[in-house]
Amino acid sequence: MSVLNIVKFPAPVLKEKAEPIVEIDEDVQALIDDMIETILADEKSVGLAANQVGVTRRLIVVELQRYDENRNEDEEEKVREITAIINPEIVSSEGEIIYEEGCLSFPGLHFDVKRAEAVKVTGLDREGNAIELDLNGFGAVLLQHEIDHLDGILFIDRVSWVKRDLIKRKYKRMMQEREDENKPA
Repeated sequence: MSVLNIVKFPAPVLKEKAEPIVEIDEDVQALIDDMIETILADEKSVGLAANQVGVTRRLIVVELQRYDENRNEDEEEKVREITAIINPEIVSSEGEIIYEEGCLSFPGLHFDVKRAEAVKVTGLDREGNAIELDLNGFGAVLLQHEIDHLDGILFIDRVSWVKRDLIKRKYKRMMQEREDENKPA
């Protein structure tokens, strides 16, 4: 297993629609392992879509239990549990929520995005078994964000064009400042 490089905006692969996974072979298993390793390498990371590591396949990995409202707060989090979902699809949604989102492909950028408050998602686990998840709140937002990546939709696409333009300019400035800081003196 290895930690993969995260593709940063404005890389074209982030706007590509991912292809369904037809066969869960050893390459898919290796990609799942590497994506899980990539998420685990960053304490703050809770979700990753294959597009974000340059692979246009319909695969996401998410850490759902960290924000599970039914989780026992007294229990120590000993192991981060990452769930792989192959060919995820939102089959129903309801309600509305505004949630502050961030994205590994837009480091340092956070802003409010309007999403469905609850979603039902179907897909396959890494063994090819059908799974169905009914989530609300943060879990629903997380799944919508990652599935959007697979459809070539970025979280900046979920805001008005005026706000999107401001966000893009702010992001460009932030990236330029980081680049300037990393230049040898």
